[in-house]
Amino acid sequence: MNPSFTLPNAASLAQHWQTQQAQAYAYPEVGSSAVDPPPGYDHDHEATLLGFGDGVFRAAAQALREWAMFPPGWTQIYPKNAPLEPGSVVLVLFRIFGLWWWRNSSRIVYLIDEPTRFGFAYGTLPAHIERGEEIFWVELRDDGSVWYSIQAFSKPNRWYVWLAYPLARAYQRKFRRDSFAAMEERVKSEK
Repeated sequence: MNPSFTLPNAASLAQHWQTQQAQAYAYPEVGSSAVDPPPGYDHDHEATLLGFGDGVFRAAAQALREWAMFPPGWTQIYPKNAPLEPGSVVLVLFRIFGLWWWRNSSRIVYLIDEPTRFGFAYGTLPAHIERGEEIFWVELRDDGSVWYSIQAFSKPNRWYVWLAYPLARAYQRKFRRDSFAAMEERVKSEK
């Protein structure tokens, strides 16, 4: 367990991040979010309309590049400027009940960089409380609409997450809702 009542300091984060570099993924179905999510996991997929046009699409893609889809206040990314490249390791810090900060480690599995789609998937490492993969992407559709989507397959990776399973699922829903709000706020000037 790695909860802390305070946000971990830079030295602690750097040390933990360094120890995660050589870790293998915590699940065998690496890359499955690009095709069909595997059985035996919870499957989630939600999307929100961000607006219309190339400007909104460009702003949304830039927001993903800057990890702006992580809700401020109760989530953070380390390192803050982590490159969106396959193999990059990031720590996702999140606050639960407004009391404890948790560190989860993930590695970018693949990048989507197409004229009308941009995004990436990351997969959990053993130090993550969940097992699975999550993909974030924005898409400019033929009608000019720009959609932000989150898709994931996951299951608990710790006994205490199994015990608090309804709470874990509630936090996953909260993350998606708050992530949509963060992206909407970020691109609203382009609408």
